Amino acid sequence: MSQNKNALIRYKTIDKCLQNKYRQWTLEDLIECCSQALEEYEGRQIPISKRTIQMDIQMMRSEKLGYNAPIVVYDKKYYKYEDEDFTITDIPLTETDINVLTETVSMLKQFKDFSLFSDVSDILQRLEDKIYAEKSHTKPVIYLDKNENLKGLHYLDEIYQAIIKKMVLVITYKSFKSREESTFHFHPFILKEFNNRWFLIGKMKASQPITNLALDRIIAIDYDFNLPYIEEDFDADLFYKNVIGVTVNSGLNPRKIELWIDATNAPYVITKPLHHTQRLIKENDDKSIIVHLFLSPNYEMERLLFGFGDGIEVLHPENLRNRMRKTLEKALAKYDLKTNT
Repeated sequence: MSQNKNALIRYKTIDKCLQNKYRQWTLEDLIECCSQALEEYEGRQIPISKRTIQMDIQMMRSEKLGYNAPIVVYDKKYYKYEDEDFTITDIPLTETDINVLTETVSMLKQFKDFSLFSDVSDILQRLEDKIYAEKSHTKPVIYLDKNENLKGLHYLDEIYQAIIKKMVLVITYKSFKSREESTFHFHPFILKEFNNRWFLIGKMKASQPITNLALDRIIAIDYDFNLPYIEEDFDADLFYKNVIGVTVNSGLNPRKIELWIDATNAPYVITKPLHHTQRLIKENDDKSIIVHLFLSPNYEMERLLFGFGDGIEVLHPENLRNRMRKTLEKALAKYDLKTNT
């Protein structure tokens, strides 16, 4: 047991003793009670010196732990709380405590779609009551980007429960490219959020590659309790190591992507890298930069690059550069005045 935990057990024991105002507590009494408490937790006797308990009392009296315990000595021998109702387990919240807890509650409530968080809803409610009792209602200053109107969010908890319980889903699904919906078995591995959309990652069959399903394209969910769940040691960090987003093109190895970034966008790309593999290669005299990424190109990566407009240029590889150029040419053609006359 760590020394810090030993100390906390002693503080709690001393506090419990001094709450009993019907008994007189000497230093020896407190030592004996603390020894018994530590022996119960540790399973063996731990010697405690007078100096240790005296230091504990000083620490409880001080502001270091926020206790400010009113421990006094009377008759030059006995210890007690000057305030008979005091206990270190009922310390008033400081203004800093209240501000931190207010933001924490606000952030947790934004994850209400998961039963994982609804399980602590009662705790959050009591915490809110405590906060509001100490301080008038204030608006939160931290907001998470979340689209409450996004379709499929009501499936979040159902899928989450299926994953942790290793249940095989029967999903009715209609992708944007499909004319009709389809129904199939799906073995869920993880839920992944990207760009404010949620995706379910897993397999249809053991022999098939890992795929992703957008929750907003799910029509219905059912279960097949007779089909064994695919037990697979899926490592999400490794699987998504060299991609942006959720699309992993199987068989496509990651490669070096060389980009030129103009002076306007360079500070943003430096302070918020496009990917964890980003490396700064060169800073040009005009404040533009050249960076390298080590990625497997996919739809999400191209959309990210297109978002920079003329502030970015793909220098390498050639096939990606040509694909970007053709897409930009088509986009430019839509703004050609001749096509709109």
